[in-house]
Amino acid sequence: MSTKNVVISGSGLWTPENIITNEELAASYNTYAEKFNDENAAAIENGEVEAKPLSSAEFIEKASGIKSRYVYVKDGILDPERMTPNIPLRTENELSDQAEISVIAARKAMAAANKSAADIDAVIVSCAYTQRYYPAIAIEVQQELGIEGFGFDMLVACSAATFALQRACEMIAAGTARGVLVINPELTSPQNNFRDRDSHFIFGDVATATIVESADTCTSNHSYEILAMKAATVFSNNIRSNIGYMVNANNENPFSEYNFFHQEGRKVFKEVCPLAAEHIVESIQRAGLDIAQIKRWWLHQANINMNQLIAKKILGHLPGEREAPIVLDRYANTASAGSLIAFNLHHEDLVSGDHGLICSFGAGYSIGSLVLRKR
Repeated sequence: MSTKNVVISGSGLWTPENIITNEELAASYNTYAEKFNDENAAAIENGEVEAKPLSSAEFIEKASGIKSRYVYVKDGILDPERMTPNIPLRTENELSDQAEISVIAARKAMAAANKSAADIDAVIVSCAYTQRYYPAIAIEVQQELGIEGFGFDMLVACSAATFALQRACEMIAAGTARGVLVINPELTSPQNNFRDRDSHFIFGDVATATIVESADTCTSNHSYEILAMKAATVFSNNIRSNIGYMVNANNENPFSEYNFFHQEGRKVFKEVCPLAAEHIVESIQRAGLDIAQIKRWWLHQANINMNQLIAKKILGHLPGEREAPIVLDRYANTASAGSLIAFNLHHEDLVSGDHGLICSFGAGYSIGSLVLRKR
């Protein structure tokens, strides 16, 4: 299906007020780890239990490029006796947490695109986790914003945003919707294992939103024609999050490390980087362009070392901040939203005719990309 005449016309970003620095996170984790090691000293000595290694701000930044992260609720995360956010349960008559942050980002995107609820026919909430199975968060957001039409949720882990944008593009191209609102409310902190040295620092919370419509209806100040898009999945167990509705039926402890996010980091690095680089080159070729014509790279924001390796493989050099903006240093890994944060914060300086590429890669494995041209 041709993407001709389909544009991204508005972008919105919700950033939490709460910040956790590497220093705060490492201090909390180390207090927990030292207590665990003391309480299990005999078992550790006998080789029955593995000692918890200590963390540091320097270790975190070297491993990931992350210096801090925003979180929806800070209370509870830094408590060595709890180490998970303390988020009060809302009643079924209250707006859910994810719907609330979705609405904030959505309204910003709608304002940027000069759109009202009457201009939108579909709402897609696409992210790594939704806080419930049904009714869909998207339908709740649709109701809150006063949008007629339909809404649905998508879960594609770290590629949820790019995959949803592609579905939105297809709707516009097919004429099944005049305007599509895509939202990525990445509330990841509740699924992060703050008791694991190798992953306690990875995630942050955020929400992004994007408006997709026809160029014929676009009136925004900054809009981008979608020239090409590409999606790919290859099954891998190297990044997993196992929590689900079958926990009770499995007689499983919902708080076991098995159910939290975990990964084989070295395997992911080795396997995803070449896949992502090849995918990006093919996506650019599909748009009829060459690499030198891409002025802005809005890449997935999971790990600075992955981004640098992929970019260097494609470009032959390490890109500067203007060429490939980095936001993970202060936002951390925000699952599917990372590349959209980079787009939101670093797109208005482009001029008509400039090309850019949005790309995500991660769990699944899943890789998604869109090649854009500023109008």
